[in-house]
Amino acid sequence: MDLYLIRHAESQFNREGRVQGQLDPPLSPLGERQAQVLAQAVAGLQPEVVVSSPLRRAYDTARPLVQVSQAELIIVEELKELHAGVFQGRLWSELEREFPEAVAQWRSGNPDVAIPGGESRRQLMRRSWQALQKIHQLPHQVVVVVAHGGVIAAGLKALLGIPPQRNPFRLHNASMIQVHWPSEDPHGEKAKLLFLNRIDHLVQAGCPTESLEL
Repeated sequence: MDLYLIRHAESQFNREGRVQGQLDPPLSPLGERQAQVLAQAVAGLQPEVVVSSPLRRAYDTARPLVQVSQAELIIVEELKELHAGVFQGRLWSELEREFPEAVAQWRSGNPDVAIPGGESRRQLMRRSWQALQKIHQLPHQVVVVVAHGGVIAAGLKALLGIPPQRNPFRLHNASMIQVHWPSEDPHGEKAKLLFLNRIDHLVQAGCPTESLEL
């Protein structure tokens, strides 16, 4: 299976610098443009199926891909972003003022620290791995997945055997990742990362690419 992992296009909360978590803001005007550019790039891959998180910013990124490629659309609940608890909907400047201890603990990178009312990185990694295993069982060879920066990064760590305490991935909005994961390899032992955070489709179309917040 060739698995293309795509972070959703820019949302309104990305534009404002707010923590999103499992809140459901729409795409920004730039995000809508990124989704259209992305659809043209994905069409050339000839995907058999597009798998999406149910959250609006991912689903609205996936819809143009489906329309252009005529692929089947599947929603996978486990692809939702990290539940960011009390952080959701807030600016980091507000959080640093209102929850300084929780912010410091989260930024320590400890995989077992959970945001109050939310998930830990280890919990997200476990859920992301479950989602990838479900997708890997699909009877297709070219699969596009549209989800969120945090859940994609956590799934990649699980698939590639990266320890939970390490956080090496930061992904642009509407960026693409390719992983070759043989269909007969359920545990990911032969999975290969072929490219990461590809944004040439955005650059060529003149789309700004500065949004990096998860």
